[in-house]
Amino acid sequence: MARIGEVSPRVASSDALVRARARAALLPDLLVEAGRVANNVIAGWHGRRKRGIGENFWQFRPYVEGEAVSRIDWRRSARDEHLYVRDREWEAAHTVWLWSDPSPSMLYKSHLAPVSKESRALVLILALAELLSRSGERIAWPGVTDPFSARNGAERLAAQLMHAPELAARPDLMPVRRFSDVVLAGDFLDPVEETIAWLDQLARHGARAHLIEIADPAEEAFPYTGRTEFSDPETGDKLTAGRAETLADDYRRLYIARREELASWCKRLGWSYTVHHTDRPAAQALVAVHLAMSAEVGYQMEGSR
Repeated sequence: MARIGEVSPRVASSDALVRARARAALLPDLLVEAGRVANNVIAGWHGRRKRGIGENFWQFRPYVEGEAVSRIDWRRSARDEHLYVRDREWEAAHTVWLWSDPSPSMLYKSHLAPVSKESRALVLILALAELLSRSGERIAWPGVTDPFSARNGAERLAAQLMHAPELAARPDLMPVRRFSDVVLAGDFLDPVEETIAWLDQLARHGARAHLIEIADPAEEAFPYTGRTEFSDPETGDKLTAGRAETLADDYRRLYIARREELASWCKRLGWSYTVHHTDRPAAQALVAVHLAMSAEVGYQMEGSR
């Protein structure tokens, strides 16, 4: 990948075979890295437990008028003047759909980051697949696999991706059912209205989504100066700036406005939006997403609470 201010040849988005081979060559190393990241956070990973039908104790909570009296735990209630209900833990396996943006813009890597956006997104998704599989959850990739449950879920998912001839830039999300979780890792640089139109079907289906914006630090800081040629990795269109620094303020304003508009839309739906920078440890983003999947949170930067 070229340094900041330089131009590198564009990989044609229509050349599915070239992209598929590059992805297949990359995945074995990324799978190893994903396993390392997962092992770093496994001590704090307790699954996404919730109350429901099951045999294991979950929690005591105050009795609510109208509930069946038979649910009251009289021994616990005898300790003070309040009535308590004993909840059990929900044991049914949950389905989590995972997706990483395969578009050419994800190939970007500046000298400020150790990895490309594509590599980091795949590591996060595979690490999440590893942790979810260990917890007994079902995982799936839209357009690639149906939901499945396996202890080696990350390996099975990677194998499917290695042999997939082409990954859709925006896969069909119709198979996602109500109450499922969907984790989407990408740069989300498309116009916000297009992204919302694509994801709106998830909201209508009653699914809950967790967006991870993968950002190279140079994309946010815009450290370009002097004469610079910018190239669109999706279309190949070029823009030459005589003094790039004069564009910095307007660029940063529009870049952050896009993020805040999409994050605000997610928050209104009860979804989460996490921003991860490729110069930061992948484990930080994984922990942030785990917290988002376990609680009602909205827009957050990695490492924030």
